[in-house]
Amino acid sequence: MNAPAAPSLGEALRFWFKLGCIGFGGPAGQIALMHDELVVRRRWLSEGRFMHALNYCMLLPGPEAQQLATYLGWLLHRTWGGIVAGLLFVLPSLVLLIALGYAYMRFGQQPLVAGVFDGLKPAVLALVLHAAWRIGGRTLRTPWAWGIALAAFGATLAGVAFPLIVAVAAVLGLALARWQPQALQVPAGHAAAAAASAGPALIDDDTPPPPHARFTRRGLVLVVGTGLALGGAVMALLVAFGGPQGLLAQMGWFFTKAALVTFGGAYAVLPYVVQGAVEQHGWLSAAQMMDALALGETTPGPLIMVVAFAAFIAGWLAPPLGGDALFLSAATAAVVVSFFTFLPSFVFILAGGPLVEGTRGRLGFTVPLAAISAAVVGVIADLALFFAGHVLWPAGGGFNAFAALLAAAAAVALVRFRVGVLPVLAACAAVGLLARLRAA
Repeated sequence: MNAPAAPSLGEALRFWFKLGCIGFGGPAGQIALMHDELVVRRRWLSEGRFMHALNYCMLLPGPEAQQLATYLGWLLHRTWGGIVAGLLFVLPSLVLLIALGYAYMRFGQQPLVAGVFDGLKPAVLALVLHAAWRIGGRTLRTPWAWGIALAAFGATLAGVAFPLIVAVAAVLGLALARWQPQALQVPAGHAAAAAASAGPALIDDDTPPPPHARFTRRGLVLVVGTGLALGGAVMALLVAFGGPQGLLAQMGWFFTKAALVTFGGAYAVLPYVVQGAVEQHGWLSAAQMMDALALGETTPGPLIMVVAFAAFIAGWLAPPLGGDALFLSAATAAVVVSFFTFLPSFVFILAGGPLVEGTRGRLGFTVPLAAISAAVVGVIADLALFFAGHVLWPAGGGFNAFAALLAAAAAVALVRFRVGVLPVLAACAAVGLLARLRAA
């Protein structure tokens, strides 16, 4: 079997746009879809090259599936191929969440819509519990890992900032790597990308890196400098418009920090977002944050896009462009937050890609990453506790038995019967709607 012909840029862009429109199921589903299409069906690259890129993306903060799309787009079609692949992976979700945000803010208090969210909130609690269970099963394999997870849980409960927890876990991981390297077992690779290659690939295991993928100091400085200049220019515009304490500037700075500490995926950064956006800044309520997560689970694209929906709500409630421009203010906030959330990912891939291409066969998970992963489990468990308080005892009221039963049923469906996320959300939304109609 011969290797396939090189795809045109237009053919590749059509694939990335399709992926952005149908990429449901979170990073596991999206990575599995990329593997099936690019490695098995199209054979644009081999299993080894795919896994090499995936391992690098999983070492980085930020959304691993979006970073993988950017990396593979860059490898196939240079810098612009990577930029457009990453953008097309995100844009359909951003447009859809802005539309859903408008419907939510205009009609969210109507009984039918409220009933849907009555069902979605317990489902979100079950999803967070499921995330803690799933990640914990992969990560907590040694006493050291359990100790780090419990310490992170206690620290988050005590109000310690998420970036500090990540930093301490990384330092501890570095120490363990030096003095006790077997203390933390390396997490397993992503099961979604474990199938064998279907045959000779365009970019195969022994294919040398293309010229644009070879490391140069000039290229590294150019990418990092461009990223810093672009981010600085946009931030300067926001500060000039609304001042350093303005909503857009504050959001830009906050979500830049969030993008740099999102080790472990979207569920890991949600506690940090809740700490800052809900508890510290008061941009939206805990209930609205849960609604954002529920809608983020039902749309294609990276789960971290829940931050765009949260920003839309914040921009609507405190419109930076004035009360006569609610939608424009909210949409602007969503775009600003998306820009600062994903800019670091593009810089990491375009700057680090040439280095990674020159280290094939030697890249893998590190002990510090294993320590961070263990801490992430504790942080997600604290997030589940936070959400449980707001779902089961809403607005300081009595215990909500209906929500507890629905959350338990959703958790059993996810864990015991391995039902998909979308069917669970749809079923819970339908139950909540029926309950609201019956009570009316």
